[in-house]
Amino acid sequence: METVHKIGRRKTAVARIYLSEGKGNITINKRELNNYFTTPTLQYKVKQPLLLTENLASYDIKVNVFGGGVTGQAEAIRLAITRALVEINEEH
Repeated sequence: METVHKIGRRKTAVARIYLSEGKGNITINKRELNNYFTTPTLQYKVKQPLLLTENLASYDIKVNVFGGGVTGQAEAIRLAITRALVEINEEH
């Protein structure tokens, strides 16, 4: 599988993700997910599409996100991940 590149926007936040097969690593602006989003609520928002499709440990995701606040950034990442999963499998 090649790398899937998608963009998600929420308010003024823009997230670009690169999704590829892997072990479930999520890197945001060259930092681990738990270091970038420290609250469990924001971590859940980012992981939500992967949890709902039962793909949490199937893909590695690299994210570049800028603009907006932390909540807008988390929701922009969630939208981009959702778009990438739909491209891979439309039933998601």
